[in-house]
Amino acid sequence: MPSTNGHGPKRAILYARVSTDEQARSGYSLRQQLERLRKYAAEEGYEVLEEVTDAGYSGTSLQSPGMDRVRDLVQESDVCVVLAQDRDRFAREPAYVYLLREEFAEYGCKLRSLNDRGDDSPEGELTDGILDQLAKFERAKMVERTRRGKQRKAQEGRVSTNRAAFGFDYNATRDGYVINPAQMEVVRRIFYMAGVEKTTIYAIKQDLERRELITPSGKSDWDPSFIRGLLLSDLYKPHTFEEIRRIVSLEVAARLDPEAQYGVWWSGRRAFERKLVANNGPYGRRYKYSYKVRERVPGERIGVPVPDSGIPHEWVDAAREAIKNNRRPARAGHREWELSGGILRCGQCGRAMSARTFSRPESGRTYLYYVCMAGAHTKRGTCSARTHHKAEEVEARVWDVVSGILKDPERLRAGLDYMIEQERRGVHGDPATEAERWLEEISEAGRKRARYQEMAAEGLMDFEELRTRLAALADTRNTAEQELRALQRRTEHLAQLERDRDSLLESYADLMPEAIDALGPDERRRVYKMIGLEAHLASDGSFELSGDVMSFSKLGISSS
Repeated sequence: MPSTNGHGPKRAILYARVSTDEQARSGYSLRQQLERLRKYAAEEGYEVLEEVTDAGYSGTSLQSPGMDRVRDLVQESDVCVVLAQDRDRFAREPAYVYLLREEFAEYGCKLRSLNDRGDDSPEGELTDGILDQLAKFERAKMVERTRRGKQRKAQEGRVSTNRAAFGFDYNATRDGYVINPAQMEVVRRIFYMAGVEKTTIYAIKQDLERRELITPSGKSDWDPSFIRGLLLSDLYKPHTFEEIRRIVSLEVAARLDPEAQYGVWWSGRRAFERKLVANNGPYGRRYKYSYKVRERVPGERIGVPVPDSGIPHEWVDAAREAIKNNRRPARAGHREWELSGGILRCGQCGRAMSARTFSRPESGRTYLYYVCMAGAHTKRGTCSARTHHKAEEVEARVWDVVSGILKDPERLRAGLDYMIEQERRGVHGDPATEAERWLEEISEAGRKRARYQEMAAEGLMDFEELRTRLAALADTRNTAEQELRALQRRTEHLAQLERDRDSLLESYADLMPEAIDALGPDERRRVYKMIGLEAHLASDGSFELSGDVMSFSKLGISSS
């Protein structure tokens, strides 16, 4: 086999990637990419060291398990070339492709794709660079056309969403809303309880579930954050014609009834700011995007009138005032600790780590840490961990891993389904049949007890034999009762997992990646609890994430 240096074969890594929106395209399947790469490698005399894939990952970032694996292999092994079908399989941003090329060159490895048009000469690199920039320009134009198309629809008074808001249905042309009477009655009840009865959001959740009222996804488990969002939405707040006229064009206003009231659907309510940030890691500098989200003021948005919900203005104002300051108070340092309550655990002893604050009066600064209390107090001597870990750094690193799951709804659903399936395996057979079997065991023990007592009364067995048999029956009954309780706990836990799955998908499936990155600490903590996350933090700052969802998504790996 040919050799690069006369001492061994040419070794190659085959890399294939497909994003979520490309999975249905025939020209970008992982199988098709790998088949072409294998054929090319065989023709060129390469020995394939490993085939690496990224399924469901966008090319707008280098952050993916597959690309991390490729970079590690290049740094740790004698690799001649990394092959992909097209350059945009490595990354859609030309600057990222250039960074990879320079990084791999330090290890004597080349970056190659089957659609390379140039060679290693300056002229060849210039040709590829120009073509990459032209492709990037075309993608930018497509994104801009989509954005302008949605903006134009909003300016014309038309709604453009993936799913109708709760309480509404699409009209016949699917560019406007009509009232869904059944759902809107639920919305009215929510506003009445919050604004008139001064009911807390959690109490509203309990009331809706007790009445078995269904959520937009058809389930009966209500998410408090979803209820809060309803109460703050302008969709359900009545606006007069004069108020609407100030935020729409003359053409849209001319189609409205001056005597009617309307709700408002906002287009472009949030602005996303993206910045490229360099992070220094054990294998050199790597780059990722940092996102910030801000709420645009009404003058920067486009309002679209929708049918009036019929909810009185007073109810809406009172409800918003009631929930204005109802966020859960922080337990330490006047902040929400994302990983407290058993999520973050000590890598040495496994105990839950505690949140701690330290203030320096001379500087006026407050420092926030997570620490293992069993190790922080040397008198206890029960754990060797003494390190105080900066809260912001640990929380950001854990969220960076978990948010990768949320950004791909299909992988999230698959991971949650896997977790539920694993739990379902712990319930042997049909739960109802299993429960009937143990109930029959209890009933049979009762019948036997009565027979034994009758036999003892008739002199058919002595007192010692009766006591022995009754003791055995008591053990049998206790075992059956314990199994029944365990079965009930497993069944309830399984039902809760299914509710959490639907709630997670309902809350995050339609969010843009930028919006997921901007979720607040309370929302992140809610996600961690739902997926059963545990993060075990070692003294050196590395951590390991555990949980069935993490394992399924191949993200349960040590990080630092």
